[in-house]
Amino acid sequence: MSATDAPTPPKAETRPYVVKSPHGDRDDPYYWLRDDERKDPDVLAYLEAENAYRDAMMKPVEGLKQTLFEELVGRMKKTEEFVPHLDRGYYYTRRHEEGKEYAIVGRKKGSLDAEEEIILDQNERAKGHEFYSNGDYEVSPNENLLAFAEDTVGRRQYVIRFKDLSTGKVLEDEIPNAKASMQWAADNKTLFYVEKDPVTLLGKRVKAHVLGTPASEDRVVYEEADPTFYMSVGETSDRRYMVISLSHTVMSETRYLAANDPTGTWTVLKPRERDFEYSPDHIDGRWIVRTNWKQKNFRLMEARDEDVSKLDAWKEIASGDEKTLIAGFQVFDDHLVIRERSEGSTRLRIHDWKDGKERIVEVDESVYTIRLGTNRQTYTDWLRYEYESPVTPDTTYDFNMKTGERRMLKREEVLGGFDRENYATERVWAEARDGTKIPVSLVWRKGYEKNGSAPVLQYAYGSYGSSSDPTFRRNTLSLLDRGFLFAIAHVRGGQEMGRGWYEDGKLLKKKNTFTDFVDVTEFLVKEGYCDPKKVSAMGGSAGGLLMGAIANMRPDLYTAIVAAVPFVDVVTTMLDETIPLTTNEFDEWGNPKDKAYYDYMRSYSPYDQVEAKDYAAMLVTTGLWDSQVQYFEPAKWVAKLRAKKTDDNALVLSVNMDAGHGGASGRFRRQEETAREYAFILQQFGMVE
Repeated sequence: MSATDAPTPPKAETRPYVVKSPHGDRDDPYYWLRDDERKDPDVLAYLEAENAYRDAMMKPVEGLKQTLFEELVGRMKKTEEFVPHLDRGYYYTRRHEEGKEYAIVGRKKGSLDAEEEIILDQNERAKGHEFYSNGDYEVSPNENLLAFAEDTVGRRQYVIRFKDLSTGKVLEDEIPNAKASMQWAADNKTLFYVEKDPVTLLGKRVKAHVLGTPASEDRVVYEEADPTFYMSVGETSDRRYMVISLSHTVMSETRYLAANDPTGTWTVLKPRERDFEYSPDHIDGRWIVRTNWKQKNFRLMEARDEDVSKLDAWKEIASGDEKTLIAGFQVFDDHLVIRERSEGSTRLRIHDWKDGKERIVEVDESVYTIRLGTNRQTYTDWLRYEYESPVTPDTTYDFNMKTGERRMLKREEVLGGFDRENYATERVWAEARDGTKIPVSLVWRKGYEKNGSAPVLQYAYGSYGSSSDPTFRRNTLSLLDRGFLFAIAHVRGGQEMGRGWYEDGKLLKKKNTFTDFVDVTEFLVKEGYCDPKKVSAMGGSAGGLLMGAIANMRPDLYTAIVAAVPFVDVVTTMLDETIPLTTNEFDEWGNPKDKAYYDYMRSYSPYDQVEAKDYAAMLVTTGLWDSQVQYFEPAKWVAKLRAKKTDDNALVLSVNMDAGHGGASGRFRRQEETAREYAFILQQFGMVE
């Protein structure tokens, strides 16, 4: 499509607005696009105009988009059953049926050969709704009641409902404005849950609901005064205790209560203390605690029930070191399973409680991901774990922790003629500008040649210590089969290389995340992995911030960028404590009331750094009801880019008017968005079929 033939993009009007701060005011002429009620006719009209422009810009590749969509859906099994797990004498099942968007959850009593009882058909619950999400569900200890959390808007303000499993009847009890976090007490009538602040949408208080009573009368058992903490409820693996978990970027706190004493007093395990993080579990009369106390890369400690409040009584079981991060653990009666990260890879280590002997769960590839599966019983020698790699679909194993026997239970079936032998993967290391070695996971279809001619899609996230593990990404096969190289850049800000990797990519070191990504791209180009004129990049949410940053920093390096639900107006958002997540994240990004953080944020915030210059072609996505990154951030960013940029490259904003942060609901509808993203990239590369 030539510039003369291209549709005319909508032009957002400018309206004077001053964003105030202790360190100077900023003019924001597009602030009017923020409408917290999502009802302003001017705002809605503008967003609809952007979608109309999107459709016009994508019309020349509508056929390609449809082909991609058919490929993506064609690889998915229309009917698929997941591996059942055993819990309290029932085998819990989950499956998808042909023609249905959502999962069906069932159970079989005593044996997999028993008759299945459907406990939650999400397809039935979704009827009449453009958006549907089941956040979580919990079965009562006596197996007779189901509590389940539903969102039909996309704001993650769940309504908790109840079902009598003996009759199949949904009860009248309803709990509005809740998190998808809940826990039954042992009395089978009391449910603990987290109520949200209606403005910030943060978890505010833990309440106890007694079945048959109005939610308005629910008892408050804990209220958090500090808005920088996240909150959830759960139970220990041995189900002896219920827990309230309070987490902050650099500290945490846990309260616990005997499951059979729902009206009792909650006990603080270890009072919160800055730079002291911990997460506990309980087994056999003792607490097992993962903590960063005196070890940046965490260690595992244990303490008897009577000694858990005495820090000097905690005894070390295992410790991370300079190269190894203890990322998680699972307790069993006879074993402890430790999940570790080292040199960009993951592993599972088995520790025998009785003799202290250890074994590593062996893997078959050099680039892979291994993680704990669903393990609801502690009195077993069998560990359920999940394994996958860029070329190996998600595989479920049972592993005997005593004998080392391994059983493969299921490998995700990929239709459409997929053969893992046709693909290859490799880990390479790119040198950042400060000399740091950045791990990069690559995958390609065999026949690819490292001769500087291949198109590439580079992906990263790089925030919150969340690692971008080298998993099997079924959808990318549509690109690999068209000759693409797919690259995951394990940039600083994640924890692929330990806790220090995270700390070197946040606060006043956040720019390392962005420069790492750019340096990886330059490495791939220089070493001949890809065509310098066919470089694309993709990231979402905080990874969308990364996309916005590189778009400003090195627009010449990228031909196409996809920024999904991007966090791009960093300063304005972090100044506004009414916006969800803001207060929780001062220790991630910094508090802009502090001038040092204000100045640093402003120096990289994509919205603030838009300039009159050429930019890469960009597809920007958002959801009107997004509660994590509000829709107006990408909307304002696109409006400002349109007004400032000096090129004719495509700039497309796609707004899902019925969804939130996760995009469209439904396993098939979601593929439409992916097909659009891939079609956009191929369009910019001139690879239109």
